[in-house]
Amino acid sequence: MTQLLDRVALVTGGAQGLGAAICLRLAREGCDVIVADLNVEQAEQTALVIAQETGRRVVAFKVNVADEEQVHAMVDAAVSQFGRLDILVANAGVVRSGPIDELSLRDWQLVMDVNLTGFFLCAKYAAVVMKRQQSGVIIQINSKSGKKGSFKNGAYASSKFGGIGLTQSVALELAEYGVRVNAICPGNLLDSPLWVGSLYEQYSKRLGISEEEVRQRYVDQVPMRRGCTYEDVTNVLVFLASDQSSYMTGQAINVTGGQEMR
Repeated sequence: MTQLLDRVALVTGGAQGLGAAICLRLAREGCDVIVADLNVEQAEQTALVIAQETGRRVVAFKVNVADEEQVHAMVDAAVSQFGRLDILVANAGVVRSGPIDELSLRDWQLVMDVNLTGFFLCAKYAAVVMKRQQSGVIIQINSKSGKKGSFKNGAYASSKFGGIGLTQSVALELAEYGVRVNAICPGNLLDSPLWVGSLYEQYSKRLGISEEEVRQRYVDQVPMRRGCTYEDVTNVLVFLASDQSSYMTGQAINVTGGQEMR
């Protein structure tokens, strides 16, 4: 039985990796889905695959979540095409790591613009729709780095700490309108494009060890001795998006294999 039948979901950063997995899982649960991403070509490919597999209505939309006009247009387009907006998943994110005395202002600002300002803008325009509907769910994909400082990764951790503060604040504000706002804090998605295509190389250079040793180092930090998977995250996301979590708002749920427990 699908838990989210005929609900409309908008997922930012939905073209690949965790975002694509979220889009697919929501469609399998009965949602119509907007796959929003800066890489619209990949978003269109992802939307096509999901539509063919699930039979749900799925469309791609190009957006830079740090651009207010584009975010506004994205939400308007979703409502125009589907008539409502039930679920927003703010998943778009970037990482730029480095020691505090070497991290450039440009990299710091990029991380803040996408991870924090992007979440703010998406929540802002989703709230307009959801307040009018008197219903809706906003879910931010946060990180374990939103709960605990991250070594030589201060920009990312700062953006994610801010995301939890924003989650709690918007949850307080929208509760009276029947809109719930929560965050998911995954552990390290060690097989994701972000890690495979970027972070292993970054951390290998920073730590002076091989990429294979980087991976093992991060596995060894987890009490359950494995990386986080897309399914681990989407299982919790479906619960938070569904009526089963109707009495939960303002929460930041750890999905970390025991690595973070606060």
